[in-house]
Amino acid sequence: MKDKINFEIATLKDIDGVLTLQELYLVSNLTEEDKKGGFVTTPFTIAQLTEVIEAQNLFVTKDNGKIIAYIFTGSWTFFAQWPIFEHMITLLTDLNFLDFSFTTTNSFQYGPICIHKDYRGKGLILPFFEFMRINMMNKYPLSLTFINKTNIPSRKAHTEKLKWNIIADFNFNNNEYYILAYDMNQKVFSRS
Repeated sequence: MKDKINFEIATLKDIDGVLTLQELYLVSNLTEEDKKGGFVTTPFTIAQLTEVIEAQNLFVTKDNGKIIAYIFTGSWTFFAQWPIFEHMITLLTDLNFLDFSFTTTNSFQYGPICIHKDYRGKGLILPFFEFMRINMMNKYPLSLTFINKTNIPSRKAHTEKLKWNIIADFNFNNNEYYILAYDMNQKVFSRS
């Protein structure tokens, strides 16, 4: 499998593949049983995808040219267009992690991340996250994300595999979320 897997910064030609993958795992498109495998909650439009791609903040994994995973990243300014992120921005000054205090300029929003179910549990998340980390660490020293407390696969992947730290939680729109932080200077794994 590794011979045909590529990690790339997304380009405009990747929009259709990202939208196809998004539709497969968007929470509103899943049954309760399907949600147990993980889901994404934020749907992106072509205009939003174009903006994040032009900022070089969207990362994709391809298997023989087909997009099988993506990681969205972006500034708080970009993500503020959604109410839940706007709410998170109001929480930044109360968050602490290691010796850091969070601001809209020293941190970015990581996620959503989506991996096609056929590729989950095969070690893809580690090198893919590391690819994103290397590309984002010069822009921001810190990353934040939130995970719905019902999305157990995502929480486990981030805390157990990627070593994110749960630093707080919050309620929004009748849902409960964890807030997780990551020091972008921390390598996920050592390359051999």
